Formats: sequence, C-alpha cells, structure tokens
Amino acid sequence: MRRYDLDWLRVLVFALLIFYHVGMFFVPWGFHIKNNIIYDSLRTPMWFLNQWRLPILFIISGMGTFYALRKRSGKQFALERIKRLLIPLIFGMLVIIPPQVYVERLSKNQFSGSYFEFWPSQALIGIYPEGNLSWHHLWFLPYLLLFSLLLIPLFLFFKNNPKSKIIHWIAQLVKHPIKIYAFVIPLYFVEAFVEPYFPVTHALIGDWFTIINYTILFLFGFLLITVKNVFWKTVETYRFQFLITGMLSFLLMLFLVKSYDDSTIRHFTEALIKVVNMWSWILVLFGFASKYLNKKSSLLSYCNQAVYPFYILHQSVMLVLAYYLMDLEWGLAVKGSTLTIGTFALSWLLYEFIIRRITFIRPLFGLKKRTY
Repeated sequence: MRRYDLDWLRVLVFALLIFYHVGMFFVPWGFHIKNNIIYDSLRTPMWFLNQWRLPILFIISGMGTFYALRKRSGKQFALERIKRLLIPLIFGMLVIIPPQVYVERLSKNQFSGSYFEFWPSQALIGIYPEGNLSWHHLWFLPYLLLFSLLLIPLFLFFKNNPKSKIIHWIAQLVKHPIKIYAFVIPLYFVEAFVEPYFPVTHALIGDWFTIINYTILFLFGFLLITVKNVFWKTVETYRFQFLITGMLSFLLMLFLVKSYDDSTIRHFTEALIKVVNMWSWILVLFGFASKYLNKKSSLLSYCNQAVYPFYILHQSVMLVLAYYLMDLEWGLAVKGSTLTIGTFALSWLLYEFIIRRITFIRPLFGLKKRTY
C-alpha cells in the first residue's frame, strides 16, 4: 500500500531545502557567494534544520527502496538507480552546476568575461575548489547511488526473508516509544568517534563520517518500512511525546554549546544529545505526516513529479539571482523574499514549460519518458 505521507514529506523537505539554501546566503557560514550583510541571528534556526533535514531524506530514500525492490530484481533495481541518479548527475555537472561556479568566480574576482567565455572552456577544467568542475549540491546523488548499490544484497535478503529474526526484533523495538530510541546507538558511536576525524566534505572520497552515517540512516529507512504499520502506529500515537523530547533536547544542546567550551566531555555529551534530538524530530515528522498527510491528491501527484527537477535546478537558479541581489541595499525580509519567490518561480517555469514537456530532456532530470 502506497504511503502518501512519505511522498508529501519528500516534497516538503526538498522544498525546505530551497529555504535553507537561501538562508545560507545570509548566515556567517561558508557558502559560494554571500550577501553584503550577514545576519548572525539566523544561525539558530538554520542549525535546527541542520539536525534532521538530510537524515530524514536518506531515511525516506531507504523506505522508497523497499517499494522499488518489490517489483524488481536486484539487477533491475541497480540499472534503474544508475539511470535515475547517474545521468542527472553527469548532466548536472556539465550543464546545471557551471552557472553557480561562474557567479562565484565573478563575485571573488577570479574570472572576468561572459558566461560563454567561461563555459565550456573554463567550466570543465580542474576539480573544484581549485578548478571549476563540481557536483556542488548534487552530492546527494552519488552518495545515494553508492548506498543503493552497496546494500542491494542486504535488501534482497530482507525482501526474501520478511519473517527473519532481525525484522521481528526491529518490530519489537518500534512498538515501544522508548525502545525505538535504540536506533540512536550506532548513530551515537559514529557521531562520537568518527566525526571528529573525518569532517564533512561531500567529496565522497575520504568523507567517511558522511558515508557511514547516511548509510546507516538509509538502511534504517528500509528496515522501518519492513515492519509496516507497527512503525506508523507508534510514531502517530506518541508524536507529541517525541515533539517534547525534540524541543527539550534541542534547547539542551543550545545551552551546552553556548555555556561550555569545547572539550572531550562536551563532545561526547553533545554527540548523545545531538543524535537523540535528530531522531526525535524525525519521529515527529513521520508521526504528524502519518496523521494528517497520508492522502492522495492531484497536487501531490504533480509535486511528486516536479520535486527531483526542482532539486537539480534550484541552487543554480538561486545563486544566479543572488549574484544580482548581493550588493543591493535591501533588508533581509525583502531580499530573502525576492530570492525565495524568484527561485521557486523560475524553477517552476523551467520545469513546467521545458523539462516536463520535452521528451528527450526528461531523463536528464530523472523523469521517465512521457507516455502518450
């Protein structure tokens, strides 16, 4: 049975990604180009989103893998993943990402000239940041492809053994609102013992914390969906308890970071609070989505088709707009609203009138060819 709440969550979290990347233009953290005024007050809400926005996407992707494998063999699934992830990645690196690098080079006085003087003669030379070839925000695609192919044997085992002891054990854990937090144990060890030595780079090679952490979450998504209604009943029934836990753990994490200097004790304590906080908000989102969003609609059908092209397009559209806005003497509300609305509007126009309608372009954005 299709879970429409998962489709809604996927759409909403990817939409949230646009707001997040707009926010990156204004906060003190490193980003490709920055606004002429930086707003330190945005740190906390951005940090809050950072705790769960990517983890829940990998869990949802793991859940989607369960459905994808129901009607496919391992080989068919692998070929489908390669087609749907690798083709848009290659196209994105050659065509979609270069405008981002171009406006960054212009803003930092590292290049002067028109875009077609930059692409392709300069755009495809060298690996970013020293060179210009990059996957930027499309890093999600090679990681997802890696996890999908790597875990096929394990997924096939669970598919062919739905009554295995592991699945039975998972079902027993997720029945209970406290035992369900056992899932944070492997996440805690990765956060505490791997993250300090392997900072996040999104470069794939050597990015061990990111690879291990998101592989676990991807696997969790598959396992949670195998126990079916047991999981959904728990998150829906106890959603308010999970919400309280999420709010308290985030406040505690804020207090810890602002009150104590970095130390070994703080690191291990913060790692525990961080994974509990992350897991709580993921359970909250699944719980409220199960309660209110598990409904079919024509809007969902449209958005579900559009979300992948939007993801591929949005950051290039946003950064080009941001380049022309960055030095204007506008306030945060006006500039942020203009950037957000403009990114959504231009991405939609490109999707609706080009990507969606032109058959040979559709696979470049991960869409199936149109059937007439």
